[in-house]
Amino acid sequence: MKPVRKAIFPVAGQGTRFLPATKAMPKEMLPVVDRPLIQYAVDEARAAGIEELIFVTGRGKQAIEDYFDIAYELEASLTAKGKTGMLDLLEGTRVAPGRACFIRQQEPLGLGHAVWCARDLIGDEPFAVLLPDELLWNPKRPSLVQLVETYNQKGGNVVTVMEVPEEHTHRYGIVDPGKTDGEVTEVKGLVEKPEKAPSRLAMTGRYILQPDIMPLLAQDNRGVGGEIQLTDSMAQLIGKQPFHACRFGGIRHDCGDKAGFIQANVALALERPDIGPAVRDYLHRQNF
Repeated sequence: MKPVRKAIFPVAGQGTRFLPATKAMPKEMLPVVDRPLIQYAVDEARAAGIEELIFVTGRGKQAIEDYFDIAYELEASLTAKGKTGMLDLLEGTRVAPGRACFIRQQEPLGLGHAVWCARDLIGDEPFAVLLPDELLWNPKRPSLVQLVETYNQKGGNVVTVMEVPEEHTHRYGIVDPGKTDGEVTEVKGLVEKPEKAPSRLAMTGRYILQPDIMPLLAQDNRGVGGEIQLTDSMAQLIGKQPFHACRFGGIRHDCGDKAGFIQANVALALERPDIGPAVRDYLHRQNF
């Protein structure tokens, strides 16, 4: 069983729900407190032992590539001014040479198509997929760390799930569950945005998948919304390979939604010792 060394970050979306801000800036670069959304996903991948970062981008996403580069002028200026603390803040934004790849999804054909675009970089290895819009917050045990632990025990394919209200199941890919052992549930089936859901276990943007999914994605079978759905091809692996779901033990912030994005900023700000007291005092004074 090969280790999971590579992770795909699908970041080609236009971010239309955040217009006009995203007219000139990728939605993945919008800050949650003082770090862009994409940084949280990359930090999670690194915590899980991921070595190679593959960003599937689109037009207007150059800022993501620049962000993970070395900013010589900025660092030289901070060094000259003796601002070593600020230099330390930049440490997580650097990616070692050859450890980050940026490829284009030239057409908006869905998440499955975005993953397929990285096929040659994945080769014959298992890989992770992280959707940066889903900020899954658990600093003690990040979601992808949990998935890698389960993968090392079970092999095959593993996805993160959380229970959602029954009236919201039509928004997600939903798991048809089998036997459950603690936080891990066997997956008997998957349905993308079902009219009638087999459970309330919704996939929340973290996956470990086998490379066998790439030929299935190449078949260009359109699903919900006329797009190539990752869920549809994952479903074809069930019964052929081990397939499990892990219940996430943290807090999910849907940062693809304006309200969810604001909530994430407030929640993470309150945890910070440097700004948390001021934010909490403001909320208290405003009777929020």
